[in-house]
Amino acid sequence: MRAATAEAVQPNTELETALWHRGMQRVVGLDEVGRGCLAGPVVAAACVLPPGFVPSLPMRDSKQLSRAQRELLASVILEHAVAVAVGAASHREVDRLNVRRATVLAMQRALRRLGDWDHALYDGLPMPELPPPRFTAVVNGDERCLSIACAAIVAKVTRDRLMARLASRFPAYGWERNAGYGTAEHLTALETHGLSPFHRRTFAPVRLCLVGNDHWETCSDQDLDR
Repeated sequence: MRAATAEAVQPNTELETALWHRGMQRVVGLDEVGRGCLAGPVVAAACVLPPGFVPSLPMRDSKQLSRAQRELLASVILEHAVAVAVGAASHREVDRLNVRRATVLAMQRALRRLGDWDHALYDGLPMPELPPPRFTAVVNGDERCLSIACAAIVAKVTRDRLMARLASRFPAYGWERNAGYGTAEHLTALETHGLSPFHRRTFAPVRLCLVGNDHWETCSDQDLDR
């Protein structure tokens, strides 16, 4: 019963339509991925849909989609969106700022890369750095709001690709499969191989490995772009 209910829920443009009717043409959906990961950056995406947009394929919360479905939907979004931009906060910024503030930073970077916009709808609880009247927090936004759902899909696809590239340099952790989340495979690899330069030192499972196991070379945040 739960699976059937989840399948029936699709995000819509009710919130965007209300803003479009008020003359705000460039309504942004904003979401992030990677907050709970043990390694890698937080990645945010900002997506502006055309007024009245109806997707040619069913859109759902990115967590309910397979990797292949996300890749296909991301291509549809990039083809039809008015504008899409991505921003990130590195693992070092997560450690220095904490993950909530790093999330805000990634969102702000995505918005700066987007250019002009009128109003932003973002997933989650209200954050003081993203205040009204120009921002609206939407609880469960990736399930309710189409532009947020599109942003979530783009962010997830972007981050998964990044983690797959990093996995080619640090293959022990299975990042091409777990994207840096704390799976059993990842935790076992941490115990066996210690830390990589891209692990978040302030996260508890990683912190436990710090003493005596941190044997990888150091790296800079710019390595994320390689």
